[in-house]
Amino acid sequence: MMMAEHLRRSAAGSSIFFFIFSSSAVRIFLASLSLLLLAGIISLPYLRSPSDEPYLCRKEGVILRCPDVEEPTSLWENPYSSTVSWKPCTERHFPAENKTSGYILIHAEGGLNQQRIAICNAVAVAKILNAALILPVLKQDSIWKDQTKFEDIFDVDHFIEYLKDDVRIVRDIPDWFTPKTFLFDNIRWTVKNIPKFAPAQFYIDNVLPRIKEKKVMAIKPFVDRLGYDNVPPEINRLRCRVNYHALKFLPEIEEMSDKLVARMRNRTGTLNPYMALHLRSEKGMVGLSFCDFVGTREEKETMAEFRKKEWPRRYKDGSHLWQLALQKRKAGRCPLEPGEVAAILRAMGYPEETQIYVASGQVYGGKNRMAPLRNLFPNLVTKEDLASQEELEQFRRHVTSLAALDFLVCLKSDVFVMTHGGNFAKLIIGARRYMGHRLKSIKPDKGLVSKYFGDPYKGWPDFVEDVSITHNTRTGLPEETFPNYDIWENPLTPCMCRA
Repeated sequence: MMMAEHLRRSAAGSSIFFFIFSSSAVRIFLASLSLLLLAGIISLPYLRSPSDEPYLCRKEGVILRCPDVEEPTSLWENPYSSTVSWKPCTERHFPAENKTSGYILIHAEGGLNQQRIAICNAVAVAKILNAALILPVLKQDSIWKDQTKFEDIFDVDHFIEYLKDDVRIVRDIPDWFTPKTFLFDNIRWTVKNIPKFAPAQFYIDNVLPRIKEKKVMAIKPFVDRLGYDNVPPEINRLRCRVNYHALKFLPEIEEMSDKLVARMRNRTGTLNPYMALHLRSEKGMVGLSFCDFVGTREEKETMAEFRKKEWPRRYKDGSHLWQLALQKRKAGRCPLEPGEVAAILRAMGYPEETQIYVASGQVYGGKNRMAPLRNLFPNLVTKEDLASQEELEQFRRHVTSLAALDFLVCLKSDVFVMTHGGNFAKLIIGARRYMGHRLKSIKPDKGLVSKYFGDPYKGWPDFVEDVSITHNTRTGLPEETFPNYDIWENPLTPCMCRA
């Protein structure tokens, strides 16, 4: 009996203990569940699927939709207070010597802008050597396939007259010498061992003795064959005088560019500012960059074959290129695609009605590749849209003449936007800085764009804020240069003075 009573009490105690334990567990469970639900509600915006709600701009087929952004006050020009402290300062300090050591001749290779830099360097080298400069030969480029001569694009009379107190310039080789073609083909009259970015002293030690001996000397090749910090300051000032003052396009090119600029400003019937956009989306640039681009499988296969044909050493078997392409895009070393340009311009506050002049070759991928940009900014035009076939006909004889029109319309724009490096963009940005820094020249942070376009959880407000902060100092404002920085993109240190 006593055993039965003991068992009954033990069972009752166990039931009470189980009930107390169960009640505590339920309360803990419910509290935990509440916290989890609260955390889930708070986290919902961050736990969305990228496919459910696009992170930056909504894409519907080839249509891109980005939220509007309030226009900043300095949308179309740099703040006046930030641009008045510097002025051009390229006065000559040393006149040309009467007697020269001989003649030099160079081949200006590449496209129009690479040729322009070579011409500036040629004048500088002639000054270093106290030599007369024979009017440079514009070499036919394998890509441009253009037969333009110096006098077909530049005002020769102005070039010679403006520089007469710096360097003696002659139109052709002396009558007593053999034809110009022989000059470049014969090693006895050609210097071929000049290193890139050579110092002035190299020319004095290695080229001057040969000029004194032969009287005429060709320099080949001549791409980037003169340094920046290893030459006298006067030589860099001379380069600026050549670039910004002596090298003028022919009057008919200048006049046509002025017409295009006027038509850009009056497209809506009232005067409006306009933007010039230098797109680097041609097939050659896409191929050379070895970056991956959005496209169909057929486009990717075609591009792979193109790269294999044009750059076989870099292509190899193609297996290593995917990882390399990802690394380059992450590092911001790939040309911006039209859709990326559209998103960053909208984030800066440029409205849909912005008038945009596009300087570009044929875009790889055609209308589909351009659709996201055109959808956000429908007022995209080229020189072919602004001028008749008859007006442009006289310039089609020389590809560089058409490039010169693009150059001048971009140079005179209210806002210039580059999408990748290159001589075209850096020469325009440098010239606009030399003109006073007031004109905005936007150099997008491609690394920032890559960061946001590669992360499905980065939102539009954060993107807009980061674009605003990052690009405050990327609009062509005064900026002193570091050693060995080339003077074409930023001439401030060698060619400008405090106002």
